[in-house]
Amino acid sequence: MGKNMPQFQIHSGRWAQLEQDAKRVREQVFIQEQQIAPEDEWDAEDSVSQHFMVYDHEQPIATARLLNSNSIGRVAVLKAYRGKGIGKLLMEAVILQARAEGRKFVKLSSQVHAVQFYSGLGFSAQGEEYLDCGIPHIDMQMQF
Repeated sequence: MGKNMPQFQIHSGRWAQLEQDAKRVREQVFIQEQQIAPEDEWDAEDSVSQHFMVYDHEQPIATARLLNSNSIGRVAVLKAYRGKGIGKLLMEAVILQARAEGRKFVKLSSQVHAVQFYSGLGFSAQGEEYLDCGIPHIDMQMQF
């Protein structure tokens, strides 16, 4: 393949393997940039979720997690890498994995500014907007 090697690699695994890299991305995006309190960011779900990381060469640049409840969460792309299709790459990997595991649907809580992004991937909004950590969200779902 040589020159056509993709710059971005996706890895999935357990928290034990990916914790350091996932924490680095989530700290920058949620805690520093969006001012979410650390106690709201870290929860017991991390240890039982499947985690996905995107790397630019060796650098962790994006993350997401897939819960046993079919919920996709903590989707974050470092600011410098936004608008390059990385979020789409990441979400497609999570969706593919959920389908491969025979799940019937995936759902997520979207920050309202990101609704168009998730709609473009095939998610539909459900119900009303609500505040989570002071940020407007709406629930979205995709059936398989």
